[in-house]
Amino acid sequence: MNRSCESVLLTDLYELTMLQAYFDCAMNDSATFELFVRKLPADRNFLMAAGLEQVLDYLGGLHFDAPDIEALARTGRFTARFLASLETLRFTGSVHAMPEGTVFFPDEPILRVTAPLREAQLIESRIINLMHFETVVASKAARCVLAAPGKLLVDFGLRRAHGAEAALLSARSSYLAGFAGTATLLAGLRFGIPLYGTMAHSYVQAHDEETQAFEHFVRSQPDNAILLIDTYDTEAAARKVAALARALEREGLAVKGVRLDSGDLGVHACKVRAILDDAGLRQITIFASGNLDEYRLRDLMSAQAPIDGFGVGTRMNTSADAPYLDCAYKLTEYAGKPRRKRSEGKATWPGRKQVFRRLDAEGRLASDCIALAGERHAGKELLEPAMSDGARTKPPVRLESAREYARQQLDLLPDSLLDLESAVPFRADASEPLRNLALRLDAQ
Repeated sequence: MNRSCESVLLTDLYELTMLQAYFDCAMNDSATFELFVRKLPADRNFLMAAGLEQVLDYLGGLHFDAPDIEALARTGRFTARFLASLETLRFTGSVHAMPEGTVFFPDEPILRVTAPLREAQLIESRIINLMHFETVVASKAARCVLAAPGKLLVDFGLRRAHGAEAALLSARSSYLAGFAGTATLLAGLRFGIPLYGTMAHSYVQAHDEETQAFEHFVRSQPDNAILLIDTYDTEAAARKVAALARALEREGLAVKGVRLDSGDLGVHACKVRAILDDAGLRQITIFASGNLDEYRLRDLMSAQAPIDGFGVGTRMNTSADAPYLDCAYKLTEYAGKPRRKRSEGKATWPGRKQVFRRLDAEGRLASDCIALAGERHAGKELLEPAMSDGARTKPPVRLESAREYARQQLDLLPDSLLDLESAVPFRADASEPLRNLALRLDAQ
């Protein structure tokens, strides 16, 4: 995204202090870490995995350059021999992960890293940072998609996103989850996401007369003229648009749509639709924005508001009602031995694991099983190879392909998990060998 976000020093201090201690003790055997979510936020029935592509890019470019090592030396916390060892450190391990767009549930590992201990430890903070954020946003955006099926949904969240990287990655995550595009120019250019834009109230206010503002914009943007009509009086502006559209038709110019951004969007949309239809302008679409989320979308859909598309920003890009996940990246195996954390309320399943998903006769999600890697169970294995010996196992997945996969994943959800409020909790089963392994470790 920018130099500071790409730096290997974008991590927690303790990752480096642990690496120094591992170095001092000559500990660098193979380690396996897994990333998972302990529990779902309130009113969430599922999550959608996202951020894997950014993680793989990060791992592929992992290195310490001379300024990084000089900066670490200035802290006075690290020995010269340890710092010298960082000059050749690269990620040489393997990664198994759920493909982006996969629907998942508590305790299911969505990412498994196996690498020399120092490599696998160092990457913890940034991996969580990337996958946590994109998963939070994709999961929120997926709920918006389910709440407004068939409607055009556009990411409008740049200005209130929590920083530049968050703005770009939330645009990407929402598109992955099923949004049609974004208003964030750089995200569209960088990720190949369709771009959408209208106008601001300031554009209308800068003109002496509202119709003049509309006409100027249509003439300037003849292929994408969407007019914001609620600066002064929404219905009066709709009538001005109707008269203008009729006049411009004679020149081959067209108003593509109007946008509503305030007041009771459903009521205004009905009145505006009637005004446009009475003028024979059924082709002009109505687009709405303004503090929207899945709940407001659901209400507008239930009311059959004649709105063709929605700009969804702040509440989606920040996942306002559930802005974080209780997720963790934990050691599950070291030096060939399974490891298990037993902390109260934070116990983990030991060993390298796989998740098996079984569908019912109708092709809907029936059950998930968390098992030890190497077990055989009915259903599809969700964790797939992504890196081996520090290199990708296949070319980067196109965002369009990941988006289609995410759509298919949402189609797998049974009706009980489609509600916006909490349903009967869905939880994966743990296999008998996995449970027995945990019991053996506890007995030790």
